[in-house]
Amino acid sequence: MCTFEKIILVKAMLNNSADDMSCPVPRRLKHARVQRDLSQRSLGIAAGIDVASASARMNQYERGKHVPDYDTLCQLALVLDVPVPYFYANDTEAELLLDMASLSNDQQSLVRGLVKRINFNL
Repeated sequence: MCTFEKIILVKAMLNNSADDMSCPVPRRLKHARVQRDLSQRSLGIAAGIDVASASARMNQYERGKHVPDYDTLCQLALVLDVPVPYFYANDTEAELLLDMASLSNDQQSLVRGLVKRINFNL
């Protein structure tokens, strides 16, 4: 996880509680699952949730009744091939995170270098 992702994750975790209706986790989780054409049950099982409760738990996460803990969210991110901060980011940041994640390591390094040059050469 790069520094940018860590900053977004920490910022989001400080600003969003499990009861906060503005928490983007449910919406992002469902969007990523649908994009991968996975059922709630199959996603839950692939993320290590017990077979008997995988569908119900994923449904609760997507409805916002419960928010997955960090370890579960890490497993979900791994299965869905998205960075963990994606679940907490606002729309602009989420798009940027997905774009960065789709780049090769070399391309990510080039982008980081460009961002540093832009930020420090004002």
